[in-house]
Amino acid sequence: MCRNIKTLSHFETPASAEEIQAAALQFVRKVSAAARPSKANQNAFEQAVNEITHSLERLLGQLYTQGPARNREIEAAKAKARGALRYPASSPQHS
Repeated sequence: MCRNIKTLSHFETPASAEEIQAAALQFVRKVSAAARPSKANQNAFEQAVNEITHSLERLLGQLYTQGPARNREIEAAKAKARGALRYPASSPQHS
């Protein structure tokens, strides 16, 4: 699950509210071991997601780096290349 949490800081276009909320949701899912909380835990789950979302927004707003901002397309291509190395396509069987 945490593999789905993407780096959000230091990009040419800052992370969107949706990206930040999605990262918070993935984090809460991982920590709680629940992809979908029960009705009894729904409020606590949503409150945790909201609090983490606000914390991430503050963090990303306060981070400072000296290097050039990263490009989303380049980073996505790098991730795709890493994935191809990690999970090579199965070669066709020749008889």
